Amino acid sequence: MHSGLHLTTALCLLLHLLTGHAATLVLPDEPNDDVVGELRVTRVTGEDTLLDIARRHDLGYTEITAANAKVDPWVPGQGKVVLLPTRFILPAGERSGLVINLAQMRLFYFPPPQRGEKPVVITHPIGVGVEYGSTPLGSTTIVDRAVDPTWVPPESVRSRWAAEGIDLPTSVPPGPGNPLGTHALYLGFAGYLIHGTDRPWGIGMRVSSGCIRMYPEDIAALFALVPVGTPVRIVDQPFAVGRLHGSAFVQVFPRPHDEEGGDALDIVDHTPLIRALTRRIPRGEVDWDRVMQVAQQRLGVPLPVGPRAPSLEVLLERAPWVEQ
Repeated sequence: MHSGLHLTTALCLLLHLLTGHAATLVLPDEPNDDVVGELRVTRVTGEDTLLDIARRHDLGYTEITAANAKVDPWVPGQGKVVLLPTRFILPAGERSGLVINLAQMRLFYFPPPQRGEKPVVITHPIGVGVEYGSTPLGSTTIVDRAVDPTWVPPESVRSRWAAEGIDLPTSVPPGPGNPLGTHALYLGFAGYLIHGTDRPWGIGMRVSSGCIRMYPEDIAALFALVPVGTPVRIVDQPFAVGRLHGSAFVQVFPRPHDEEGGDALDIVDHTPLIRALTRRIPRGEVDWDRVMQVAQQRLGVPLPVGPRAPSLEVLLERAPWVEQ
C-alpha cells in the first residue's frame, strides 16, 4: 500500500474515535477469537428517532430496531434507554479485503495490517437488494471507482418503474438526486456497485435493486481506503458462531419478514446453527436452552451461550453509557 493510503487509514481511525463511531475495531489477539466491539447503551434526547440514533452510531435500521424490539422506532420517547448493538461476530471465512454479509446487512473491510500495528476491521451497515433484485453471492473484486458517478438505470429497473407509471431517464447526472450518492465502487459482477445514497434512511433495509448502499459519510471513508483490485466476498450467513476469551457466542440475524412482524424462528432452521456450534464449541461449554432463546429472539446481537453466561439484562447493566 502507498504511504498516502497509510495516512488516510490513520486519519479515518482517528475520525471514528473522535466521533464515537464503533466502525474501526482491533481484531482479537487470539486467531480463533472472532467477537469484536462491545455493546453500549444510550438515552433518547429531544425528538430523536431510532433512525437518528442509528446513523449517529453507524448502525442500520434493522440492527437498531431488532435490538430494541420494545421501543417505538419513530417516537421512542425522551429518556428511553436504547441498546447500541455495536458488537459483532465476524463472518465465517477468510479475513481479507471486503466481506459483505447480506443477512447481517453489514460490510467488513480487513485492511492489510501495517508493521508494528495490530490488525483492525472496519465495519459499516449497508442496504441490500430486495427479493426481486437480490444482491449476488460469491467472490469478485473492485474493478473501478468513481467520484460523483452518473447513474445509468438498468433496463430492468426502468421497466419496473414504468409499470408503476414512472418514466426514469436513461441517465442521472451527479447531484443531490442521484441514487448513487457521491462515491461508487464497481464490482466485478456486471451492473453491481457499492455506493452512497440520497436516501440514507434505507441503510439497514432491503431496498435496492441489488446494489449495496452505504451512508454518504461511510462510503466516502471507505472509498479513500479501498483500491481497485481489492477482493470482495459476498455471503448470506443468517447466524454467526464465535468465541472470545474462551466463551462461546451466538448472533442470529433478523430475517427479512421480521421487518413485517414475522413469527419466531422455525424449529427446522435450528439445525444449521446447532451443527455450526457443535463443530466449533464442545457440547459441555454450551447452554442449549440459551442457544434456543437467542435463536428465537433474533435480536441480531452477539450473546454468550455458555452454562454460566450472563443474561442480556446483566450485560446491559455492565455496558458503557454513550452520550448523544
